[in-house]
Amino acid sequence: MTVRKIKKVLISQPEPANGKSPYYDLGEKYNVEVSFRPFIKVEGVPLKEFRQQRINILDFTGVVMTSRTSIDHFFSLCEEMKITVPDTMKYFCVSEAVALYLQKYIVYRKRRIFFSQTGKIDGLDAAFTKHSKEKILVPVPEEHSDEVEKFMSSKKLNFLTSVMYRTVSNDYAEGETLDADIILFFSPLGVSSLLKNFPDFKQSDMAIGCFGAGTAKFIEENGLRVDCLAPQPEFPSMTMALEAFLKDNHKKHS
Repeated sequence: MTVRKIKKVLISQPEPANGKSPYYDLGEKYNVEVSFRPFIKVEGVPLKEFRQQRINILDFTGVVMTSRTSIDHFFSLCEEMKITVPDTMKYFCVSEAVALYLQKYIVYRKRRIFFSQTGKIDGLDAAFTKHSKEKILVPVPEEHSDEVEKFMSSKKLNFLTSVMYRTVSNDYAEGETLDADIILFFSPLGVSSLLKNFPDFKQSDMAIGCFGAGTAKFIEENGLRVDCLAPQPEFPSMTMALEAFLKDNHKKHS
């Protein structure tokens, strides 16, 4: 199947808050229209569902934060339940960036905050060893790897995971159309959202690009075609892969 000439690029991610993106730069360079439209979104679990987990947040003396999203949904649940997190709560964060994000909710300098230098849970080894007696809560999304649990179990820590948020399809409004010549996906969930919103979707000469082998596999398993793939040795980023694709596409249609 020959891919049509690309005039409109749809990025299945939120639009950058500052209005700047290397995708916009590509749009200007190749005279294509670039738009952002997230196909998935993160939602907190309903309070009723959280309560079914029978977890009392105030029973815990420490909390592991694996992302900014986990911070948002932890404090959102606390606010909804009218819980004031005690000043004595210890925060174990997987990176300094995640730790600094706590400033949105707490007075940073007055709290016991530890962060990994490696960006992974094992970078908290020393902190967990020093505070091995804490009772620790681990907020997680519904779909999550067991990396954190495995590490904490290996340290024989007293911890409990709690599902506080999940990724769901960001539905199109009734009558809304899919106006693009190429769509870029970054997760299998984004592709699932496309198929949910447009059950009669036919790819035909539209192009599909994606980041990651897992996403590519999911696309192909659903009878669709991957035309632009990253990362590759020569194209480590999605923007680099897209630029090469646009260059080749425009050459073919010139």
